[in-house]
Amino acid sequence: MHGYGDETAGVCPFSGAGDGGTTRSAVSRRAVLAGLAGIAALPVMSGTALAAPVRRPPAPTSTPAPPPPARRPRAARGAHAVGNPRGSDIAVRAGRDKEARFGVMFKKLPAFSPPDALLTALAVAMNDGKAPLSDVKDSDVAFDIAGIPAGYIYLGQFIDHDMTLDKTPLTQQQQDPRAMTNYDTPRFDLASVYGKGPAGSPELYDPARPGHLLCNDHDGVRDLPRDDVGAAYLGDPRNDENLIVAQLHAVFLRLHNKLRDEGKTFEQAQQLVRWHYQWLIVNDYLPRIVGRDVVDRLVRRRRGGPIEFVGRFYKPRNPRKPYMPVEYSGAAYRFGHSMIRAEYEVHDQHTVPIFANEGHQDLRGNRPVPADLWIDWNYFFEIPGMSTPDDRNMSRKIDTQLSLPLSTLPPTVVAPTAGAIVSLAERNLLRGKRLGLPAGQDVAVAMGLEPLTNQQLGLTDPGWKGKAPLWFYVLKEAELLGGNRLGPVGGTIVAEVVLGLMACDTTSYFTANPGFDPGPGYSMGDFLLWADAIDPRAFEAPEDEPAEEEPAEGEDGEVEEEAPHEEEPEDDEDPELLEPGEAPDPAATSPVPGPVV
Repeated sequence: MHGYGDETAGVCPFSGAGDGGTTRSAVSRRAVLAGLAGIAALPVMSGTALAAPVRRPPAPTSTPAPPPPARRPRAARGAHAVGNPRGSDIAVRAGRDKEARFGVMFKKLPAFSPPDALLTALAVAMNDGKAPLSDVKDSDVAFDIAGIPAGYIYLGQFIDHDMTLDKTPLTQQQQDPRAMTNYDTPRFDLASVYGKGPAGSPELYDPARPGHLLCNDHDGVRDLPRDDVGAAYLGDPRNDENLIVAQLHAVFLRLHNKLRDEGKTFEQAQQLVRWHYQWLIVNDYLPRIVGRDVVDRLVRRRRGGPIEFVGRFYKPRNPRKPYMPVEYSGAAYRFGHSMIRAEYEVHDQHTVPIFANEGHQDLRGNRPVPADLWIDWNYFFEIPGMSTPDDRNMSRKIDTQLSLPLSTLPPTVVAPTAGAIVSLAERNLLRGKRLGLPAGQDVAVAMGLEPLTNQQLGLTDPGWKGKAPLWFYVLKEAELLGGNRLGPVGGTIVAEVVLGLMACDTTSYFTANPGFDPGPGYSMGDFLLWADAIDPRAFEAPEDEPAEEEPAEGEDGEVEEEAPHEEEPEDDEDPELLEPGEAPDPAATSPVPGPVV
């Protein structure tokens, strides 16, 4: 299995990891997960070509002993919080007008460099301080987005991993550490799922069923294929960083295999899965995040021709090798951090915090999925035909408050080295400065918008000099508009980059099949049903709700009416008891000991 070094896989905006400016000492690199040191990095390329036929040797005169079965190579674990993604520091290393693997979207705007002390103090203020809930049904709906179930946060994380995966061979990366010449352009091609196809990434495929992806069902759980120490075989190991996105990745594996079982060739199945995935990004995910009106304004559909992107600000000089804007990767797309809940109900009456101290259940990944942490997707997406649970996980509002567990990331996410910064907000703010991002107000003016003032943003310290970090500006802009979707600056950056990249890819449905449409109202819930990804237990009635009994018949065959009875008064004082051990132990849900530094 290929591995990843410090810069190979890129950085997940939802993880908050991977910046060179997250310590106050000279340390610029550090491991993320214990035991990751020394993982070798090998190339990952997209593609679906099958191996050429092998010429058969002459038949032997005697039957030799069968060779021993090939040992499957060790899988790699994802590396977060280690270095910058290759080439993301292009603005400070090569110039603001350069375009390579990364580039600056607003090239004429200056970098914004406020004092680190201000950024650190702002990060402290962005901690909402609320401990995880014992049950998601107790969520304060005033802080939830009614139209965005929490699964879309993790779909967004999956999308980001797909588009930021650096598939350039390691030898070329070493020859070009700034990613100025040798680099892959971002695409929505599911390379995180398919790797470089059955011939190039055989560890991802089932040797017993040609053209099928390797799956791993165990203990009633639909898990990722893993090696003997629990590391997952993936095109992008970052998809195993938490148990939600890991099980979402498994959905794509199952869907591809279902299509193969229905008689589709490998290429046909891969294309169908890719086009449905791309269609969902454009028509389900983006409209929820930026608004349908923004999406419709940025694309033009013409009969008989490709879907055109008509954005004003994301215009790569070379559409065949488009760049990734640092304003997107380092700020705007990190809006998802504010939407992360402190806890999630994975299935009925089982709520788990995202991070917990060692010895307590949580949703950290890079391990086999525990049998009792299987995902009921009806708690994360709207599933057609299934009733809405009263405690479905909803996304938090897009605002300047991050969940308490994100203020002190655990040692398995950020290694506890000297000077390590464990606050996600602080990591984001400092990283934006190190990458040379422009101020939020400057971007607004460049877009022709009336900028928000620092007074409106709540930044009263004169040290800001009337400007705000772009990431904070994007979050506060959304918050002032209600927090249900991104505002004009954040929404424009996110929508233009996603749609612009889709249009640059000649294999996407924009160009290859612009009339592709899975049907009116098609959403992620339909996709999950199509993949047969709903766990059968999700359809079972809870044990405390017995089936309704048929009324008894009398001797003459007539139905006997029930004797009248008084209704028992509802007791509002005593809440429904949870199962033993269901309520999170305070020791499990409190942040990892230590100050937020």
